[in-house]
Amino acid sequence: MYCTAWLNKNAYQAISIKGNPMRHALIVIDFQNAVLSERPAWQAEVMLERIAGLIARARGAGVPVIYVQHDTAGSSWEAGTHGWQFPALIAPQPQDHVSAKQSCDAFRHTGLQQHLEQAGIDTIYVCGYATEFCIDTSVRRAASLELATVVISDAHTTRDRPHLAAPAIVAHHNNCAILENLSKM
Repeated sequence: MYCTAWLNKNAYQAISIKGNPMRHALIVIDFQNAVLSERPAWQAEVMLERIAGLIARARGAGVPVIYVQHDTAGSSWEAGTHGWQFPALIAPQPQDHVSAKQSCDAFRHTGLQQHLEQAGIDTIYVCGYATEFCIDTSVRRAASLELATVVISDAHTTRDRPHLAAPAIVAHHNNCAILENLSKM
């Protein structure tokens, strides 16, 4: 059995882990320096602070922290560049797992699923960048893999797009998910 939930306002402060913390993981998707540079994502600095808080709480509770790191050659996300690296405030520690990816799906052609299975992780908490791309795609994939999946609704962001402003994109994804969950009650 699996569920997908998007936690409500101030969720980044309200995460509580029930059961064995080693069966849970915090997954930070693509929140790299490129999110903060050039044309920063909506509320990028706020999200950075929230994600740092989530990481600190996860580590304090013994919950593994996993980073998904996007790489696109010839862009500010190119491996080895400043944009590709994680901000110092949330940089991975030696005990953390880093999964490299080159598409909007954190599981596609990566070792993430295998790592989760080998570690016995069946519940993931997701935060990071590109609400309507990498977050959405990875959450849907996690659900199809029957992972209990929780998106921290106030710890993900995106940039303005030609068709919609970033706050509307984030709100849309949060509201759709909440309505979907209510319909399952």
